[in-house]
Amino acid sequence: MEMITRNGVHGKRNRVARGASLRIAQIVHLYESVPPKLYGGTERVVAYLTEELIRRGHRVHLFASGDSTVNAPLTAGWPESLRLAGLSKYGDSYTLLNLGAAYERAHEFDIIHAHVDYWSFPFARLVSTPTVSTMHGRLDLPHLHPIYRAYRDLPLVSISNDQRSYLPFVNWLGTVYHGLPDGVLKFNPEPGKYLAFLGRIAPEKRPDWAIEVARRAGLPLKIAAKVDPADREYFETRIKPMLEGPGVEFIGEVNEEEKSRFLGNALGLLFPIDWPEPFGLVMIEALACGTPVIARPCGSVPEIIRDGFTGYVADSMEEMVAAAHKIDRISRQTCRQEFENRFTVAAMAAGYEELYHRLLGSDQIEAAAAGASLDKVSVRRPSLALRASALPGERE
Repeated sequence: MEMITRNGVHGKRNRVARGASLRIAQIVHLYESVPPKLYGGTERVVAYLTEELIRRGHRVHLFASGDSTVNAPLTAGWPESLRLAGLSKYGDSYTLLNLGAAYERAHEFDIIHAHVDYWSFPFARLVSTPTVSTMHGRLDLPHLHPIYRAYRDLPLVSISNDQRSYLPFVNWLGTVYHGLPDGVLKFNPEPGKYLAFLGRIAPEKRPDWAIEVARRAGLPLKIAAKVDPADREYFETRIKPMLEGPGVEFIGEVNEEEKSRFLGNALGLLFPIDWPEPFGLVMIEALACGTPVIARPCGSVPEIIRDGFTGYVADSMEEMVAAAHKIDRISRQTCRQEFENRFTVAAMAAGYEELYHRLLGSDQIEAAAAGASLDKVSVRRPSLALRASALPGERE
C-alpha cells in the first residue's frame, strides 16, 4: 500500500477525464449477500448500483460475501452472508477481511466506494486511490461523533439531507437518493383491501403503531418483516401478543417476487417510524408499485413522501388513522410517476457518477468540501422521542 500522511498522499494521482470509463471498487458489509436473498436494503441498493454502473460502461469490482449473485467481478470476504450463516455477531470483525482485500488492491481502481459506515476511514488514508463513503446508517448518536471528527476530511455521501444534518462538520460531497430498476417491482393500478407493514420488527420501526392504526381504522394489516436476534425479545413480549387479535397477519420475510405482490396488492403502506430514518427504501418500493405511504415525519420521510400527493405525512396516532381512512384518494398513477421521476437506478447512478468525477477532477476534495452545503428542506419533527439506543452500525 502507498502510505500517506494526515495531510495527503505521497505521490501524484492521475486525473480521470469527466465521462471516462472508471475502475470502481464497491465494498459492503458481509451480513447479507449482494443482492440479499431476503431482507437487506443497503445490499440491494449496492447490487442495483453496481449493475447500472457496469451497464453505463464502468468496470466495477465488488467486495462482498461469496454467495452474492450480482453480475460483476467478485472478491469474497467470507464464503457466505453472515446473518443467514448465524455469524452476525462477528460482522464488524469480518468486515476487516473485506476491507483488507479491497485496499491491498487499491492501485487497480480509480475510485473506491465504501458502504461500511466508518470502518473504511483508516484504510482510506493509507492509499492514493480516493475513497468515497456512502453513509447508510443513523448519524445522530453523539458517542460516535468523535470518529467522524477525526476523519472529517474524508468525502462522504448522504442518502437524505436530514441524515447529513447531524454531522454538519464533515466533508459532504452531496446527497444521492436510493433508486430501483424500473421493472423490478410491478405497478398495480388497482388498490387492495389491506394495509401493509414491511421491514424489520424493531422498536424504532414501531410495528405496534402499525397494528394499532390498522385496528382503529378498521382495516386489515399484513406484516412482512424479519426479526433479528437483537429484537427477538421485543417481538415475543410486545408484538406477538398483539398478533393474537383479529385483522393482523404476520407473514415473515419475503423475497423480491413476493414483495412486489405484497406491496402492489396493498391499499397503503404504513411507515410509523420513531427514529431518524436515513432513507427508508420500502417507501420508494411502495411508490414503484403504485401504493401510497402513510408515514411519520421522522428522518428522510418529508423528503421522500409528498404529503397529499404520494401519501400522507402524519405525526400522531389520530392523524395516521385519519390518513388511513382517506388513503384511497391518493392516485396510484401519481405514486408510480413519482418513482419514475425521482427514484430510479438510473438517477442514482448518474448522481454517483457526478460525485466520482468531481472527486477525480480538477475540483478535488478541498473544493468539494468548501462548496458542500446542506440543502434546506422543510422537516416536521415528530412529537415522540426518538430512540437513541440503536447499535452503531444499524442500517435500514
